[in-house]
Amino acid sequence: MAEQPSLTVSNDQLVSELWARDVQFLRIRSPLLPARLLPTVQLIASLAQSGDSRVCFSLIPLFLRHPEYSTHVIEADRSIRVNSARIALRFYYTAAFFLQKKFHGRINRISGKQDLLPDLFSKQLSVDPDMDPDGALSNLAERHNAMTGRSVNWVGTYEHAADVWLRQMELQTADS
Repeated sequence: MAEQPSLTVSNDQLVSELWARDVQFLRIRSPLLPARLLPTVQLIASLAQSGDSRVCFSLIPLFLRHPEYSTHVIEADRSIRVNSARIALRFYYTAAFFLQKKFHGRINRISGKQDLLPDLFSKQLSVDPDMDPDGALSNLAERHNAMTGRSVNWVGTYEHAADVWLRQMELQTADS
């Protein structure tokens, strides 16, 4: 039986996929028109595995815009073979879980009433899912630094992803 070649998804295609799903977080730089071509599981896994950190953390606005995609996260997580990508998916999903709580009213004004993201990884990441969102994001950031060995302002990264997406959505809503 012949081995199937691995499918490589470019960052431009991933950004196009996000736009097709009404997640206008990053600018489209290529002539690709926004179109859904990837199954949701593959999109989530490909975003987590992207070598471009901005593309990778676009998982946060994806989950904020489409909490229904949470049903695909565990399958995407299992499909990822690189531990750093699995860590990115788990932390960015969990950040979206807490950010959705923090910005719940603002998100609902933009997108209408949405289902809440379920808690999928807080136990594995040693973060209390019932904490206030700001405290939980701080704890999550500390765990992120510890697990990656990188001293990054993760809270700022998480909140930047949510804020950029929210402002873009508010502009779109105001123009409608």
